[in-house]
Amino acid sequence: MKKKVSLKDIAEIVGVSTATISYVLSKGEENRVSPKMAAKIKKVAKELNYQPNQIAKSLKSGRTFTIGLIVADISNPFFANIARIIEDEAKKRDYTVIFGSSDESEDKSRDLIRFLSNRQVDGFIIAPTEKSIDQIEQLKAQNIPFVLIDRYFPELETSYVVINNYQAAYDAVSRLIDTGHSSIGVISYSQGLFHMRERVRGYKRAVLDHGLNFKKTWMKEVSYANAKKEVEAAIDQLVSKRKEVSALFFATNTLAVHGLKHIDRLKLKVPDDVGVVCFDQGEAFDFYYCPLTYVKQPLVELGTAAVNILIDQISRKNKGYSRTSLEAELIVRDSCTRLEKHMDV
Repeated sequence: MKKKVSLKDIAEIVGVSTATISYVLSKGEENRVSPKMAAKIKKVAKELNYQPNQIAKSLKSGRTFTIGLIVADISNPFFANIARIIEDEAKKRDYTVIFGSSDESEDKSRDLIRFLSNRQVDGFIIAPTEKSIDQIEQLKAQNIPFVLIDRYFPELETSYVVINNYQAAYDAVSRLIDTGHSSIGVISYSQGLFHMRERVRGYKRAVLDHGLNFKKTWMKEVSYANAKKEVEAAIDQLVSKRKEVSALFFATNTLAVHGLKHIDRLKLKVPDDVGVVCFDQGEAFDFYYCPLTYVKQPLVELGTAAVNILIDQISRKNKGYSRTSLEAELIVRDSCTRLEKHMDV
């Protein structure tokens, strides 16, 4: 069996003490060794394929260099992409990420937080579920570092990284109105989470600001557990049977996937029979015959900011709360082109 490379092995080749080797390799660029010597040490360590002893490192620092990431659903392209960005950014800072999906269940979220805490993660990045505010309050009470991502609780003082959901939804619905649609439905999840409420608020404000004759029946909420059937029922009511609206705004990409499948089954065409705008992009949309107009969230900025804020908390560089709100971009494509004639509703 090949002997594992030690700090002493590197020290003998370079000609300095093991303490100097340890300092350079543990402190990275933040060291008091000359740049030339630091570069030589790192070069030799790489050539020898030196692997640090993580157990010893953890005992010395009091950290495990792991981050717990809890998202709603890791199979959702939005959260999958966020998770990968977080994983890559954490690796740059010598951290490993452990993932978990809450499935929008407060019980599963609680179990994940308990499990990851028992694994002694140094901190959490969490997309919180509805009714999980008590779990977040408990993390605060225990002084466990954490950052909320994608959603947050406005009544609770925490660090978070989110987008301006209100403005993003307002711009998306305004685009539909600008292309001639005067009756626009929204399909969202029926949950009390702030980011979903903000998207619906942006939708409604855009409709009212443009002087449309708003109807509450245009707003449809569905449950996370039974989304597919409820989205289909909403589309039947809004588009297929009563033809109440000429366009639809889907508040998430998963709702859009359910909706577009049903629209196709009804043999309706986008955008000829119904205009469509949705939140977030998904790989499935690339195979759809009509390129979709969608709200593009700054995923790299969201994930990178969350990691950096959390690690600053862990290292005690940031003792306060960091609140980051980013702007999204509306990607305009063919699913809401200008109407040649208005639908009678």
